[in-house]
Amino acid sequence: MMAVAQAQHIITQSTNDAHWIEPHPYGIYVKPADAWIDPMRAVETALVTHGHADHARSGHQRVYATPETLAIMDLRYATHDAGCPVAYGEVFNLGPVSISYYPAGHVLGSAQIRLEYNGETVVVTGDYKRRSDPTCAPFEVVPCDIFITEATFALPVFYHPPTQDELQKVLDTLKANAENCVLIGAYALGKAQRVISELRAMGYDKPIFLHGALTKMCTLYEQFGVDLGELIAVSDAQKADMQGHIVMCPPSALNDRWSRRLPDPITAMASGWMRVRQRARQRNVELPIILSDHADWTELTDTICEVNPREVWVTHGREEALVHWCGLHQISAKALRLVGREAEDDD
Repeated sequence: MMAVAQAQHIITQSTNDAHWIEPHPYGIYVKPADAWIDPMRAVETALVTHGHADHARSGHQRVYATPETLAIMDLRYATHDAGCPVAYGEVFNLGPVSISYYPAGHVLGSAQIRLEYNGETVVVTGDYKRRSDPTCAPFEVVPCDIFITEATFALPVFYHPPTQDELQKVLDTLKANAENCVLIGAYALGKAQRVISELRAMGYDKPIFLHGALTKMCTLYEQFGVDLGELIAVSDAQKADMQGHIVMCPPSALNDRWSRRLPDPITAMASGWMRVRQRARQRNVELPIILSDHADWTELTDTICEVNPREVWVTHGREEALVHWCGLHQISAKALRLVGREAEDDD
């Protein structure tokens, strides 16, 4: 065991850092391009992977992102004047750095960013998942020399069960409780739209009722061609209208006074963290739905194997566990320890 620990120490400490791309506490700086990836502070030039607030913000002078991400940022932060749209696979240059975006499978418009400079390639995943999702383009494996990966669920205990199995629990609960409604807490960007789309794919065609905080983002998804079926604002419905139906709200509203207008709601929450029973109890969730927009442990490690990088840099989550796994598999790795991540319930 001591020999393994020593070997891991040697591997992780001998990482040959790419001097042209520098991790800072508030983002990743691409020196020859004079640009930042997902910076937490306002900068002149930002390369943004997706629209969640722990990756995107207002105040940048220029933002390079997919058209979908720019639309999301404009809706949330009024950033339209700064937007520079980048299509998946399109190549552009900032100084001597060649840059291209590839699907990350996290939420609508989410992207991995590939950078090439002096014959060396780096891929920054942002947040990503490997499960299918009808609301966004699927993750693409992009080979590189240095792979900068998220690690939100980077512990072996995290395994995401099949999506349909989890959502079938909602349909079964509705069938058994016709006088109630099932109130699902789901994050406004990505998770809510995915839950709706997955339910539609399973044949659920009844109206779904929405908390007002979800309506604008659902409308934006529909503008980009994501069919969500019939959606009705809770404010436009009577209590009796919602009996035997699904109602959706942001997680913060699950036990809020707002929910009193609903017909005896059975509370549910869609999140990868519902694997942890204590989290469900803390939220007073009766029906945990384990549904994540991030890769689980096996998907993270399988992805590293598929990408086959020379080095792995780990950020945004359970960094040490994934660095340890890399060490055991003779892969150079280090934790970046960026601050300000996981600021939203985008799991």
